[in-house]
Amino acid sequence: MSSPAPAQGESRARSGKRRFTVDALFTDHRPQAVGVEDMPTAKEIRLDRIEADPDQPRRTFDPERLAELTASIQREGILQPIAVSYHAERDIYIVIHGERRFRAAQAAGLTTVPAIVRDVPLERRLLQQLMENIVRDDLNAVDRAAALRTLKQQLNDAPWDDVAEMVGIRRSRLFQLLGTEKLPSSVQEDIRGGRLSEKQSRALQGLPPVQQEALRDAMLEQDLSAEQAMGVARALKQAGLPQDATETAQFIAAACNEIAPPPAPADPLSQIAELLAAIESAAAGERGAQQMLASAASTARARPFDGDRLRGEVLVLARTLARTPSTELVPGGAAYMPLTMLRAALNALLPAE
Repeated sequence: MSSPAPAQGESRARSGKRRFTVDALFTDHRPQAVGVEDMPTAKEIRLDRIEADPDQPRRTFDPERLAELTASIQREGILQPIAVSYHAERDIYIVIHGERRFRAAQAAGLTTVPAIVRDVPLERRLLQQLMENIVRDDLNAVDRAAALRTLKQQLNDAPWDDVAEMVGIRRSRLFQLLGTEKLPSSVQEDIRGGRLSEKQSRALQGLPPVQQEALRDAMLEQDLSAEQAMGVARALKQAGLPQDATETAQFIAAACNEIAPPPAPADPLSQIAELLAAIESAAAGERGAQQMLASAASTARARPFDGDRLRGEVLVLARTLARTPSTELVPGGAAYMPLTMLRAALNALLPAE
């Protein structure tokens, strides 16, 4: 016998009930959760389960910058997760992006790091790493050239035009980078260490080894610009010198003496303001700020970072401040404006205590 039909009111009551799913019970309904979705690939991974990528394009890690990052991580922790991929055969995670943070976390004594796990094929992994560093202008020319060649091999020896298109750089720029592979190892190390720029190194290409070494020494000792070095290189090619180190060095010294020094800027305060403003913008992570800073540094003929030189220049400033009258440190004084701009740049650069 069938069950009696429910009364009309009882049917409406049952149909009016609000039904809940299991997922709904665990959904975060707080205001801060609106528009936010959890990522199943976000993990906290033990450092002993992570390895650096042996094919990482970056081969050089500045020790001082790494030490600064280590100190920052010790104070604040890792502010941005690294990206890793899982290697099933070895049951290990390989760093895709963030090797500096990974190294600094090890040095800081951390046992785990936050990470995003991505499923990235080998050839795409190198491409992504290369693209990241090219976009950030954060990879020296020598390592970039080596990475481009590795990428070409992983793409079944694809034409260079295809490689250039894939990473988004001009064909002419690609061959400028590849030109660094033909330079002496000492010059390549100078580029890696920031003592010479890739643009400066172009003056050395096409010269005999003796002239390359002599011009390289002059570029470092006299801080020749790329244009000045190119002028000396042209003079060397026209002179037809024998391959003698002493005669070459004397010729280069004479050529450098004939190079007129660049005219002093008409308004040093404006140049200070431009450079320090670019530093502040870059420290704040503003879009395009790194390119603006690189341009301002080039205009100011800023030399690559050197810790000893920095300490010497700070000592010079300290000596000047020790003799600066208090009347120059108030609004309207000669020292007030440049020191105010310097203070703002230092506040932007240095971590809060």
